[in-house]
Amino acid sequence: MANTPQSKKRARQIERQTEVNKARRSRIRTFLRKVEEAIASGDAAAARLALQAAQPELMRGVTKGVVHKNTASRKVSRLASRVKALTA
Repeated sequence: MANTPQSKKRARQIERQTEVNKARRSRIRTFLRKVEEAIASGDAAAARLALQAAQPELMRGVTKGVVHKNTASRKVSRLASRVKALTA
């Protein structure tokens, strides 16, 4: 348990930041799910649009420190290859 005033303050800050990070992570997952659903339905145009919307959202998560850079790049790469396979 936090004892000093500074550690109490840090605990409050962490609590607030955790909520923000949860919201960001949830938003990213929603965008990724939309891409997955478009790929599953076989709609190449919708999948491409969904990927174009999801990519900046993932990279924003990287700049905010919610997702690691390599993780985001890997996810984008794998989704892009799956979307490309739909059009071929």
